[in-house]
Amino acid sequence: MASTSGTKDVGPPRSLSRRMTRTSTMYDPNGDGVDSELVPSSLASIAPILRVANEIEEDNERVAYLCRFHAFEKAHRMDPKSNGRGVRQFKTYLLHRLQKDDERTKPQLATNDPKEIQKFYQNFYEKNIKEGQYTKKPEEMAKIYQIATVLYDVLRTVVNSDKIEAKTEEYAQDVEENREQYAHYNILPLYTVGIKPAIMALPEVKAALQAVRKVDNLPPVRRAGDRSKPVNDILEWLSSIFGFQKGNVANQREHLVLLLANIDRRLKGSGDYEQLGSASVKQLLDKTFRNYVSWCHYLHRTPIIDSPKVTANADKQQLHLLYIALYFLIWGEASNVRFMPECLCYIFHNMANEMHGTLFGNVQPVSGGTYQAAPVGEEAFLHDVITPIYEVLRKEAWRNKNGKASHASWRNYDDLNEYFWSDRCFKLGWPMDRKSEFFVHSKESSRRHARRTQVVGKKKPKTNFVEVRTFLHLYRSFDRMWIFLILVFQAMVIVGWHEDGSIFGLFEEDVIKNLLSIFITYAVLNFIQATLDIILSFNAWRSLKPTQIIRYLLKLIVSAFWVVIFPVCYSRSVPNPTGLVRFFSTLGGNWREQTLYNYLIAIYLIPNILAVLLFLLPPIRRHMERSNWRIVTLLMWWAQPKLYVGRGMHEDIFSLFKYTLFWIMLLISKFAFSYYVEILPLIGPTKLIMQMTVSNYEWHEFFPNVTHNIGVVIAIWAPIVMVYFMDTQIWYAIYATIIGGIYGAFSHLGEIRTLRMLRSRFDSVPSAFNERLVPVHKDEPLRNNRNDNNLWVRKNIAKFSQVWNEFIYSLRMEDLINNRERDLLLVPYRVSDVPVVQWPPFLLASKIPIALDLAKDYKVKEDADLIRKINSDDYMRSAVIECYTTLKEILLGLFVDKRDSSILKEICEEVETSIAQRTFLSKFRMSELPSLHDKLKKFLDHLQQDNNDPEKYASQIINVLQDIMEIITQDVMINGHEILDRHPLNQNEPKERFEDINFRLTQVKAAEEKVVRLCLLLTVQESAINVPTNLDARRRITFFANSLYMRMPNAPVVRNMLSFSVLTPYFKEDVLYSVEELHENNEDGISILFYLQKIYPDEWANYEERIKGSPNKTEELRKWVSYRGQTLSRTVRGMMYYKTALELQCFLDYAKDDEIFTGFRLFNKDKHQMDLKERERAMADLKFTYVVSCQIYGAQKKSSKKSDQSVYENILNLMLTYPSLRVAYIDEREDTTNDDKSQKVYYSVLVKGGDRLDEEIYRIKLPGPPTAIGEGKPENQNHAIIFTRGEALQTIDMNQDNYFEEAFKMRNVLEEFHKVHHGQRTPTILGLREHIFTGSVSSLAWFMSNQETSFVTIGQRVLADPLRVRFHYGHPDIFDRLFHITRGGVSKASKTINLSEDIFSGYNSTLRGGYVTHHEYIQVGKGRDVGMNQISSFEAKVANGNGEQTLSRDVYRLGRRFDFYRMFSFYFTTVGFYFSSMVTVLIVYIFLYGRMYLVLSGLEKRIIENATISSNKALEEALATQSVFQLGLLLVLPMVMEIGLERGFRTALGDFIIMQLQLASVFFTFQLGTKAHYFGRTLLHGGSKYRATGRGFVVFHAKFAENYRLYSRSHFVKGLELGILLVIYQVYGNSYRSSNLYLFITFSIWFLVCSWLFAPFVFNPSGFDWQKTVEDWTDWKRWMGNRGGIGIAQSESWESWWDGEQEHLKYTNIRGRILEIILSLRFFIYQYGLVYHLNIARGSTSILVYALSWLVMITALLALKLVSMGRRKFGTDFQLMFRILKALLFLGFLSIMTVLFVVCGLTISDIFAAFLAFLPTGWAFILIGQACRPCVKGIGFWDSIMELGHAYECVMGLVVFMPIVILSWFPFVSEFQTRLLFNQAFSRGLQISMILAGKKDKDNTPET
Repeated sequence: MASTSGTKDVGPPRSLSRRMTRTSTMYDPNGDGVDSELVPSSLASIAPILRVANEIEEDNERVAYLCRFHAFEKAHRMDPKSNGRGVRQFKTYLLHRLQKDDERTKPQLATNDPKEIQKFYQNFYEKNIKEGQYTKKPEEMAKIYQIATVLYDVLRTVVNSDKIEAKTEEYAQDVEENREQYAHYNILPLYTVGIKPAIMALPEVKAALQAVRKVDNLPPVRRAGDRSKPVNDILEWLSSIFGFQKGNVANQREHLVLLLANIDRRLKGSGDYEQLGSASVKQLLDKTFRNYVSWCHYLHRTPIIDSPKVTANADKQQLHLLYIALYFLIWGEASNVRFMPECLCYIFHNMANEMHGTLFGNVQPVSGGTYQAAPVGEEAFLHDVITPIYEVLRKEAWRNKNGKASHASWRNYDDLNEYFWSDRCFKLGWPMDRKSEFFVHSKESSRRHARRTQVVGKKKPKTNFVEVRTFLHLYRSFDRMWIFLILVFQAMVIVGWHEDGSIFGLFEEDVIKNLLSIFITYAVLNFIQATLDIILSFNAWRSLKPTQIIRYLLKLIVSAFWVVIFPVCYSRSVPNPTGLVRFFSTLGGNWREQTLYNYLIAIYLIPNILAVLLFLLPPIRRHMERSNWRIVTLLMWWAQPKLYVGRGMHEDIFSLFKYTLFWIMLLISKFAFSYYVEILPLIGPTKLIMQMTVSNYEWHEFFPNVTHNIGVVIAIWAPIVMVYFMDTQIWYAIYATIIGGIYGAFSHLGEIRTLRMLRSRFDSVPSAFNERLVPVHKDEPLRNNRNDNNLWVRKNIAKFSQVWNEFIYSLRMEDLINNRERDLLLVPYRVSDVPVVQWPPFLLASKIPIALDLAKDYKVKEDADLIRKINSDDYMRSAVIECYTTLKEILLGLFVDKRDSSILKEICEEVETSIAQRTFLSKFRMSELPSLHDKLKKFLDHLQQDNNDPEKYASQIINVLQDIMEIITQDVMINGHEILDRHPLNQNEPKERFEDINFRLTQVKAAEEKVVRLCLLLTVQESAINVPTNLDARRRITFFANSLYMRMPNAPVVRNMLSFSVLTPYFKEDVLYSVEELHENNEDGISILFYLQKIYPDEWANYEERIKGSPNKTEELRKWVSYRGQTLSRTVRGMMYYKTALELQCFLDYAKDDEIFTGFRLFNKDKHQMDLKERERAMADLKFTYVVSCQIYGAQKKSSKKSDQSVYENILNLMLTYPSLRVAYIDEREDTTNDDKSQKVYYSVLVKGGDRLDEEIYRIKLPGPPTAIGEGKPENQNHAIIFTRGEALQTIDMNQDNYFEEAFKMRNVLEEFHKVHHGQRTPTILGLREHIFTGSVSSLAWFMSNQETSFVTIGQRVLADPLRVRFHYGHPDIFDRLFHITRGGVSKASKTINLSEDIFSGYNSTLRGGYVTHHEYIQVGKGRDVGMNQISSFEAKVANGNGEQTLSRDVYRLGRRFDFYRMFSFYFTTVGFYFSSMVTVLIVYIFLYGRMYLVLSGLEKRIIENATISSNKALEEALATQSVFQLGLLLVLPMVMEIGLERGFRTALGDFIIMQLQLASVFFTFQLGTKAHYFGRTLLHGGSKYRATGRGFVVFHAKFAENYRLYSRSHFVKGLELGILLVIYQVYGNSYRSSNLYLFITFSIWFLVCSWLFAPFVFNPSGFDWQKTVEDWTDWKRWMGNRGGIGIAQSESWESWWDGEQEHLKYTNIRGRILEIILSLRFFIYQYGLVYHLNIARGSTSILVYALSWLVMITALLALKLVSMGRRKFGTDFQLMFRILKALLFLGFLSIMTVLFVVCGLTISDIFAAFLAFLPTGWAFILIGQACRPCVKGIGFWDSIMELGHAYECVMGLVVFMPIVILSWFPFVSEFQTRLLFNQAFSRGLQISMILAGKKDKDNTPET
């Protein structure tokens, strides 16, 4: 081996070698020699050495060996004991490799290693650096310099210093001096010399760079390290003062330059310039510091950027740039602190002040000296500023206990950020005082063995708000809405109670007197609100200002005063106010005695009147709220507490009018319906019931003396009251559907929705395209004459054709169309001499054959009629003229002989003259045209054939051509022989006419296109009318064409458009399917490939046609499959269309006319064209950046797992395929501390694709693991957002797709940011519509696709306008990047509370003065979950998220600070929808429990006997509205409207019917249960978590046990409970059996029960297949029988699952446990009610009957306990004893039953009734035991509870499973189910039955 001495050696010490080889086996994870990518994190610095070794191995293996040896020595020095993770294995592997290479390699250039490496180094320098620096590109030179640097480091270890040649030293010094100029760069190679890329030649980039590099007039600073090194720019100067990292400085340098360049170009327009405009800097300064300035004014501080200390002669532009650069540097290194925007404002405020000291020599207030910046290290800012704040965040995150702790017990991002909303934050000082209250945290455990995450001590208070887990937040946040609804309800009851209940009774005096009582209710409700404010914010009181506490207390005192004074004053006029009837009939008293009461009301309403006035004058309210004047703050103090966010959110007058009108109309409809359908019909029966006296009950009545039958009244009215509060949601759905449809129609949606419509309007598409998508150049000359106008039209059509053709080519590359369809859809690139527009051939389909038929049968000799008929069809006229002209051009191009050309020209002249003179029919025989047509087709076919046999090829063409000319001259032309006679052949010439032909004509691209097009025009028949046949291709073409007629901003030139980035967070989802995954069969024998071949047969055929002759079919196959899944590769391909579109747009903007006519794909020949190509790429890079945040890419790169390596390679291949793609990841490394302990260090890293591997661009150290604080996805976005560029940011999920034609509209969309909307506001979030591309897989996928499509179109359309409450719901939206990065980012990340992180960014944007719009002329593709379990997991996740939103401060602030009607919109479109879903389910419960109470108590029977009472009918009518919600009809309404708008209402009606036939209502009813369960559980107990739904598309059979685990608690238990209630009601109720509404109500509830119990099996593929059912039963028995324990997965054991299902109860608070117990008490009602109806009770209503029932219950439980104990104690060793015990128990049971039957009169029906009575009681024991688990465990009863639970689960499982077994017996059921699930697929000719049966056709499997 080589050694440092330069002589041959045996390598490292033998002991080291021996020890290492013994301790581990050889480590070669991938076996391909790329060892540089597998270096352990603690040895990361040797990776570049190994990478260089791999690079140069082909050139010199010996030098590569020396590099590896140097790497080994360095690794050994870094970690001599191999303590780091993976170090020992890696060193062992490397040692083996070195031993092998040492024997194999020998010096090639010299005799020994020192000379060898010196010689190689010199050669390398001379060849690559000396010669290449002026010829190679910057990225190539960066790699070369990196190799040269490493080689010299190796050289110094191999060669003694005195033996290094001077030449080598000279070269090395040159490399050292210049290497920084050639570092790897992101977009701008800022320091490169030699060949400068086109982007660096742009004047805007030069000007920005010059401004940033202006540092001459800045005071010198002392630099740490190399002090002689000059400061190159203002960012380095700032770094020298504050200690920013080099990676951060480099990143923000490019960021700043690009921002300045883009803004400057947009402001200055076209033309060259050298100086950066001051307006550009000012605009960037204003946008960057708008939040900071607002923060300073809020805290009554002077913003530093407006500081009066700045001297008059200071360079303002430079100073502004310093401010901006400083903020960006702070932001770029802030890590998790980026989520705390006001904390960043505080940091900037102090650092900018410190910078002022350096700039202007300010005197320090304490010492009196001047500021002098001491030299600081590179990571000083990170260590001194960010890390302390990060540690506070991390300690609070530990308190969270991974989402299990109460929100009130720890401070999240918002709490810590809001600390900086008060001026007490300035007590932190600068440098920040670590002993201040912000940093002094709860004491960490000092116990020796305490876990690191354990934090003890007194916790800090929350800030401003406490997220207490309670439903009361709904009332607190939306108190105005609830008060309004309650008061209106009371008023309607009062009006209805009066006489006949006529609405005109409202004007009667006594009704008015009674109505005044609502103010008492109003006062009580306000008192509740004031009380809640105090109780729910109690944990934040220590952080509140005294003024806020005083306000809370005063609010409570004042509201309490009104609660007392109103009833006192009102009651003075009420005589003897006792009894409910008297109360209702005598409310109000004497009118004259109410004068004081009326005065009090007037005083009480003064704040409301003022609020109404301000509501009607939003500009005044907005100005008052935003004002920081102390007098205004004092005036607003009572109405609205001072808060930094949520100020001035009021809309303009016009918007206010629109949504106010919407809600007034809606509320009128709702209240009219509620009054006449729900309330008024019940009042009459209620009065009668209250007057009735019931003396005999059918059970033991505990309160027989209660007056007015109040229990009956509650049972009847409770469901009605809940329907009243819920049905606003139904009315919202109706009105939103209507308004959304109207808005959509006015937006021109669906005007072109079919190919027929497209063909009819295609002639106007080019002009619409040019009007919308082609920018108008300001310097474009006026068109003064016809020729100019004609050129302009031709140029515009040429531009359209470029884009249209690229669109069609993209469809072809995506295999949505085949080659023939592509040719039919293309428009010619070149604008030829054809005098008509050359339309795509699909528009001209069959026009020529029709024209021929028309002409050949034409007998009249007048031309005019024939010409008129042809001209009547524009497309036919174009086709005829184009065919004639093109054929003429082709023939003239073919003829070499001038006489042949002359003959052809004379023929053409004869044709044209005769047409002009209207003598065409008299000079030409039309009947001969068909034969000419046939010959022409043959001729064109020969021209398109391959010229493999030139002789045969020539003879075929000549023969056919001569036939054609003969037909023309002899048959078609009457006088054709005369033309031939005028050009006679010479007798001496050997050649015949038309024999001398240019056979190379078709090798010219232009001529080839003409031949293909002419052939299509002549041959295409009617079938082309349906081109394209693929439904997705049709959708895209029609949507693109339709969007050209919609309102959108005019397109700017690329150079003036807003720059933007796309950011995609990725964790470890699929990137690209491997070959193994394609062919791997699932349990049904189905592979992904086979499945997709059947789902997309047309696309598969197109793919096979496309790859014929392709050398790499395997890779193409992997891509084809991956592009049909929800993979990262699909997303990246789609997003990279932006760059393609930008390059094409740049070409159209700057190409010359002749280049445009040549075509985008064909010009690249001369230098100008090559320069334009470079300019296109430069402009695309300047305007667009795509960053994928692959969080664990670094770990996957180093992993030895095959799956991780596959992901790494696939991501690397994406970077190599798309050079503009950037990947950001979190790199985890191990560093050794001073005490030799390893610690983990984290970095944000950005890489790009290099030559073969990735190249690191930026590396920024982090204060700790960034994802340890908050939710994973927003943290992943946050770490990568610093690498994005531009003024706009589009957030894209990795289940999304994009399309070329939509990417072309991006610059139009970005112009929306410049549109000033009402109220002088510009948008901050642009909402885009989505297309759900997963709808064709199954009926479930179709349901979800339609539901999601309606939400992202009509739903968000109404939210944006007129309601003005659209937020951010997903990830195609485009953010104003500068607005959001200065206000906390594009999502919020606090653990658990921000589970739905997307919508919180919309909340945050709105609260901070943002404006959200929605645009439907552009769309992005999106995938959705396609399986039942996936969909349910997704719905559960969203419901969890909405539950957490309900508790959040964002919802509270929006609910309180929106105006009244906007608050309504906000509630019913966010958390209100989920609350209404839950209420819908609760209505069913309350209705059935109320009915059970009436039936079992005997009250119903007594009341029904009174024939005058019809309360049931009224109740049924009201409950019918609930069924509308339950059946999912609310979701279907907007769905039908949107489908009708975009595809026609006939299609919409058909789809609706098909959906119902496919049991869509079953699906939506089931999902209603999912929403209700998870929303309710989240609010009660928490337990929210991110649920990975999986995005696979192969539909598989889910086992019964899996479905049971998923749905047992959310659906099965509830379904069985409702089923038992219905049975009891049916058996014991004796009422109104003939009522149709009764049947509808009970049917709808039975429907709900069946849906909840059996929907998972109905929508489970092969759910009723007998074989699968048998397998499911076996698996279920195994699962139920397995015992749990530590480490046993829930999928393996019922016990583990049962324990996991109670997870939420383990961490809930005492309030949650009490509520759970109270809810469980309902199950005791069954036993109490039913035992009195047993025949054995003999009609007794004594309490003893109930007591005896408990004796029976306890006896049964004891018997079960005995059997259980016996099994445990005797089951194994004393089997006989156990059998005897069971026999005795059985005999005892038989004896007791015999006695009961014979003596006591027990009947069979009693047995069944007893089961219904006692089973719920046992379930109640289980639920209460789970809620009281610690106590139950303490008294030793937990095992008994678990065994009882196991028994119940077995019974429930059997009840659910038995119907499946019965249905599985019948084969037709399984076939019907398959048809039901996959009807969409069948309609497209699919064979899903083959798929599910696994009858795989092996012959169709492609070779790979």
